[in-house]
Amino acid sequence: MRAFKEKAYKIYHFIFKEDSFLSWGVNIILAFLLVKFVVYPLLALILGSSLPLVAVISGSMEHEGLAFDQWWEENGAWYEEQEITKEMFLEYRFTNGFNTGDVIVLVGADEVSVGDVMVYSSVQPYPIIHRVTYINEEEHSYILKGDNNDGPDQTPVLEEQVIGKALYRIPKIGWVKIWFTRLTGIGG
Repeated sequence: MRAFKEKAYKIYHFIFKEDSFLSWGVNIILAFLLVKFVVYPLLALILGSSLPLVAVISGSMEHEGLAFDQWWEENGAWYEEQEITKEMFLEYRFTNGFNTGDVIVLVGADEVSVGDVMVYSSVQPYPIIHRVTYINEEEHSYILKGDNNDGPDQTPVLEEQVIGKALYRIPKIGWVKIWFTRLTGIGG
């Protein structure tokens, strides 16, 4: 038993106390494994989405630093044609969009309303995150549009494509994933 305690102490000291390159590398690997196999699955279970966190990798939801009134002046006509008024839009989450590099926390999309921001799978190698602008209840599909896009997505999104609904935005931390993906060419 004493040998076990001594071994456990040495491992503990190596991981948490030692300040070596090897110890640093082991800590990075352990952090990755902990997040990948414990934290991320636990978040998925709690939030009810197979993809509880998503890094924004395009500018399709950016408002390009414009104040809402200025952004609406430039983009509101399209929404008004869809019978979405400025007052309605102001009631939606993410009225000022979000930026490349932000991380969006997702929940299951049990109830979807016009104005919700959803993540869905498509033919692209990565999920798409856009705003619901129309719901076709007969066909169980949605029309979505990126706030910064000129028009809606080309095809309606079916319920089975929906991964989750945006709940919260964490600014800029998604750049870590974007830079890693660009550096290694792994992921999407």
